[in-house]
Amino acid sequence: MGPNERRIEIIERLCHRRQDTMANLANEFGVSIRTIKNDIDILSLSYPIETIRGRHGGGIKITDGYKLNQKYLKPEQLELLKRLSILLSGDDLAVMNSIIKDFALKA
Repeated sequence: MGPNERRIEIIERLCHRRQDTMANLANEFGVSIRTIKNDIDILSLSYPIETIRGRHGGGIKITDGYKLNQKYLKPEQLELLKRLSILLSGDDLAVMNSIIKDFALKA
């Protein structure tokens, strides 16, 4: 398994488990904790991953509410929609609010 395949598998496992340790992932993939840390650094550029300091390589968790393969608004997109929504009323405002609700990443 190459690095890209491993990273895809890591993000899929995190989305399923919600949280894991770097040591456990290193053991499962037969690589070092350092390799997993490097993978997490790369993945965290595209996915909402949080790292937890601790013994045995620390932990990793995926942000609550995140689902793989669901499209989310970027923070700047969300802010623009919120600013524009003050100009709307009635059905248009309801549609805008539903877009924000459906596509904003829940923190």
